[in-house]
Amino acid sequence: MTEIYNFSAGPAMLPKAVLEKARAEILDWQGSGMSVMEMSHRGQEFMSIAAQAEADLREVLAIPDNYKVLFLQGGASSQFAAIPMNLMAGKTGKADYLNTGAWSKKAIAEAKKYGEVNVVASAEDTNFSGIPAFDSWSLNPDADYFHYCPNETIGGVEFHWVPDVGDVPLVADMSSTILSRPVDVSKFGLIYAGAQKNIGPAGLTLVIVREDLMGETLDRTPSMLNYETMANADSMYNTPPTYGWYLAGLVFQWIKEKGGLSAMAEINERKAKTLYDVIEASSFYSSPVAADCRSWMNIPFTLADADKDADFLAGAAERGLITLKGHRSVGGMRASIYNAMPEAGVDALVAYMQEFEAAQ
Repeated sequence: MTEIYNFSAGPAMLPKAVLEKARAEILDWQGSGMSVMEMSHRGQEFMSIAAQAEADLREVLAIPDNYKVLFLQGGASSQFAAIPMNLMAGKTGKADYLNTGAWSKKAIAEAKKYGEVNVVASAEDTNFSGIPAFDSWSLNPDADYFHYCPNETIGGVEFHWVPDVGDVPLVADMSSTILSRPVDVSKFGLIYAGAQKNIGPAGLTLVIVREDLMGETLDRTPSMLNYETMANADSMYNTPPTYGWYLAGLVFQWIKEKGGLSAMAEINERKAKTLYDVIEASSFYSSPVAADCRSWMNIPFTLADADKDADFLAGAAERGLITLKGHRSVGGMRASIYNAMPEAGVDALVAYMQEFEAAQ
């Protein structure tokens, strides 16, 4: 049977070792006689799973003690509203946002419902092909927070540096870059991420928030979006996404077994370089993203003749290379190569790309 390599941007591949462990435990978790899907979230079995997952994540990311880790629902998009509801209360009611792509735009649109948004800079005039120069940003030193998206999943634009915005709390949507490399959590006021790319299955949302940023919310903030409420309840104000939480815990353990985030970064950088080198050496393929901010995780590329797109995708599928079609708003191709994508998958893709180009 042909090995299948799934290049989906999310939901995305999970590590095979994680899926195999989940399969082994699906009917009977560690002699409990229950599947994790059947457990009470208040029972000692699941409470131990939840505690271990948080402990492993704290270890992997080196999360300082003055940060809360929340395992929530609603996707990262729910945080577009939760963030201003929690961080604008009792303050200036103003926030800085950087617009580098589709997810930044959605976050900006939602935040405008709750306070005054200052778009410090936008890459829209370049079709989101790069990051505006830092010296062009119109930062507000009195902003309640600064929000940016370190990796734009759709456009394939990624920060390889952390913005210095002074004393203003730094908020980052890390949905498609979290756990791909080490990150200094202490530089951020809040980090959030949907799970379905580098953490686990869809349905779980991770929030890492500095404790001093909790405690005040805008009037009528729903309890489910109140960070302090969720933190005080250990993310169990209501029934959490238990199976997603469990699978995320298995992913955290897998990362530890692989050598942690430094080891993951070496692999991820190498995978990205393998693919970008083929694109750069080609007269048939091209990258729409500026060279200094190309993503390690989401790599869009176009063919010299767009009429060949369908043939390229069909040939790729025949070789087990699936979900390479670019986002509907961008077109072309997109290879998402998160942690779970093995180097063999990237090697198979570049071999096919070279074969397809030679046949033209």
